[in-house]
Amino acid sequence: MDICNGYTAGHYVFFENSSSNPYLIRRIEELNKTASGNVEAKVVCFYRRRDISHSLIQLADKHAKEEKEEEKESPLEAELTDKQKHQLRHRELFLSRQYESLPATHIRGKCSVALLNETEAVLSYLDKEDTFFYSLVYDPTQKTLLADKGEIRVGPRFQADVPDMLQEGESDEWDQSKLEEKLWDPDCPLSSKQIDQFLVVARAVGTFARALDCSSSVRQPSLHTSAAAASRDITLFHAMDTLHRHGYDLSSALSVLVPSGGPVLCRDEMEEWSASEAAMFEEALEKYGKDFNDIRQDFLPWKSLTSIIEYYYMWKTTDRYVQQKRLKAAEAESKLKQVYIPTYNKPNPNQISVTNGKMATVNGAGPGAYHAAGGGRACESCYSMQSAQWYSWGPPNMQCRLCVSCWMYWKKYGGLKMPSRAEAPEEKTPPSPVPNEPRSRGHGPRQSSHMVPVRNSGSPKSSTKTKQAFLLQATRLTKLARHMCRDVIRLRRAARRPFVPINCGAIKAECKSSFNS
Repeated sequence: MDICNGYTAGHYVFFENSSSNPYLIRRIEELNKTASGNVEAKVVCFYRRRDISHSLIQLADKHAKEEKEEEKESPLEAELTDKQKHQLRHRELFLSRQYESLPATHIRGKCSVALLNETEAVLSYLDKEDTFFYSLVYDPTQKTLLADKGEIRVGPRFQADVPDMLQEGESDEWDQSKLEEKLWDPDCPLSSKQIDQFLVVARAVGTFARALDCSSSVRQPSLHTSAAAASRDITLFHAMDTLHRHGYDLSSALSVLVPSGGPVLCRDEMEEWSASEAAMFEEALEKYGKDFNDIRQDFLPWKSLTSIIEYYYMWKTTDRYVQQKRLKAAEAESKLKQVYIPTYNKPNPNQISVTNGKMATVNGAGPGAYHAAGGGRACESCYSMQSAQWYSWGPPNMQCRLCVSCWMYWKKYGGLKMPSRAEAPEEKTPPSPVPNEPRSRGHGPRQSSHMVPVRNSGSPKSSTKTKQAFLLQATRLTKLARHMCRDVIRLRRAARRPFVPINCGAIKAECKSSFNS
């Protein structure tokens, strides 16, 4: 078995759900065998920038900018080129808590996903193949972005200031009473036997107090359960604290255990929580793990964070926890440990085949479409004219194509190698094509924010008629404004920058002033 084709829980993998769309990036949580004998993978979903709304992407960019300002970004990151910035966006993912089940046969290879490390240069992710990073958590239901709480706090901001070492015999001048509180004296006058006898009395008082308390009688109806509850740490802590506060005087401490109003009842979180609250906690723990903030927010908002954390560590000492751990271990034993997926080598439907020296039907386009376009079209991403295999890309009427290298980049990273105008208007025009390629009058390939071409301008014969023609008929006032406000509109410059909006307010103001004069 090829170790590269073996997949287990914890692996980050590419999934293919469409022959033309980029791969999905998922983390395998479980491998299960269905009744029909097929293998399904329960996976955690990761989302790309192209999968998230524009408003949330702006929020993510703002978050990244604020972090860089706080960290005073290193010169290496400041010197990123436009191309590097463009390709880094393809490496950014957003973690989600959404699970789904996908056929294991749709796995197309392994990748690596890591939480963005503050101590590592972002540029290093471009040097590694199939490597991605994330820093935010995306909720596809609520359409929100949150910072991941799994951050490892490293760097100068999180380091303690270590004072100079004291010389031998030198006093540190610290008042110990202000730094810590003494709760127990190991050199107390009481013997170990006397302390144990006092603790037995404290447990007996706790059992008697539960018998008198109505709510405790309902929760612990038997003597055994009441005695077990009275023997918990909260009772012992109270007894030892009482001894310490009364100077280890047994008679004085006993009088405090049973005051005139009745015996003292000490209860911890295990007793305070109801059965329904305990069940909700176990359900939340199954969903969120040890993310206590989310557990409190979504399941137990009336509980304090301290209460939830304290309950968790007490719950881990119960038989209930031990039983669940055994059940999970038994389930894990019954699940598949590893699955072998052969390398997928079937031809992609988007491959452009050549028959009799002419391009065949491609991606739904008409017969001989590529032959009509000249057949010498450059790659929409790298502008190369030569490739062992070509793939159709984008809407059929655009007749765009990608070379082998750029097609694999598109499938893995969800974008083109070169930046486009529609993605970032401030970026410069892509580099010129190779010398063999005829010069084009266009401004380079343009794409929408979701990497789908809007206009085709990669070859001399790129003018393609739209399916439905339309006529833009300007009003007389608009035609008049073109002549009266030439200095404001600057038509030639506006035509060369189609993505820059024209200031209509300034034009109206200029027209009004011209009419009034």
